[in-house]
Amino acid sequence: MSKRDYYDVLGLGKDVSSDEIKKAYRKLARQYHPDVNKSSDAEEKFKEVKEAYDVLSDDQKRATYDQFGHVDPSQGMGGAGGADFGGFGDIFDMFFGGGGGQRRNPNAPQRGADLQYTMTIEFKEAVFGKETEIKIPRTETCDRCSGSGAKPGTKKETCSTCKGSGQQEVVQNTAFGRIVNRRVCTTCNGQGTIIKDKCGKCHGSGQVKNQRKINVKIPAGVDEGSQIRISGEGEAGKKGGPSGDLYIVLRVKSHEFFEREGDDIYCEVPLTFAQAALGDEIEIPTLTEKVKLKIPSGTQTGTYFRLKGKGVQRVRGYGQGDQHVKVVVVTPSKLSEDQKKLLRDFSELNGEHTHEKHQSIFERMKKAILGD
Repeated sequence: MSKRDYYDVLGLGKDVSSDEIKKAYRKLARQYHPDVNKSSDAEEKFKEVKEAYDVLSDDQKRATYDQFGHVDPSQGMGGAGGADFGGFGDIFDMFFGGGGGQRRNPNAPQRGADLQYTMTIEFKEAVFGKETEIKIPRTETCDRCSGSGAKPGTKKETCSTCKGSGQQEVVQNTAFGRIVNRRVCTTCNGQGTIIKDKCGKCHGSGQVKNQRKINVKIPAGVDEGSQIRISGEGEAGKKGGPSGDLYIVLRVKSHEFFEREGDDIYCEVPLTFAQAALGDEIEIPTLTEKVKLKIPSGTQTGTYFRLKGKGVQRVRGYGQGDQHVKVVVVTPSKLSEDQKKLLRDFSELNGEHTHEKHQSIFERMKKAILGD
């Protein structure tokens, strides 16, 4: 199945800004987070959204994607969407005895593969950072044979068939003359060496599977989808090549009180009718402490107050975001007769409607709509 367009995945047009890309990603990441969304396809959609964001949030990757789409231009004509000319080397070899292009050295060092590990952390662990230890299953160089694959005390021998070149020459006499055809050596599979006595631990591969303990430092301020790269902690390389890297992808659990938008924190606090009408000073929980917040008299439900510098520490740069407090006036659901009388008296003193003297707001609204 072909990949969906990255802009379609995020529900955006191609002329969007980087801020719009980030905002769309955060919204979809929360929607399809496997810890929240229990749908069978939630994890796949989450990965699709993450992949689209990784490309479009990087200016260079985005420019390449806008030009080439999902085709990797580094693959040249042999990549997706192009023709495969891999067989021409054999034709050159057949008629000219080699020289149809450079061949890869079978004994050249090979870099190990990168690994990815998904880690779920608590909301405040993302805010303040943490240091932890994880276990990674990975391929490592065999410590018994030091990666040679040969039994300790022995060594690899040069292949007698190809004399260490990793290639065989097949000579044919044809009407065109003597033709030399080169192929991968079938005796050593192109390695150029033979192991007669294999290592008992890795069975000649030079590598073994191990559980590796790795210490991870999560910086303060990371967010959903953040990646931590640990150099050299991926799969072991082959033939002396360097190890790959380990990429840790972070998933952040939601918080029962706080919500996060970038480096800012949002929360809701309830107010009684009396507090909203008369004003008050209340205690507000922040990420680190409780602070006093002055509520002016006449505050309406839905009003936001900003606590400067009480948000999340910025991962890149200095300072912190802000905390935004939304107040919600709570209407009491159970009133005693005395409380009801006091509210009626207040309504009368305030000149508000009574059934006998004034139309209710709903009646006035109905009249305005129907024109009665």
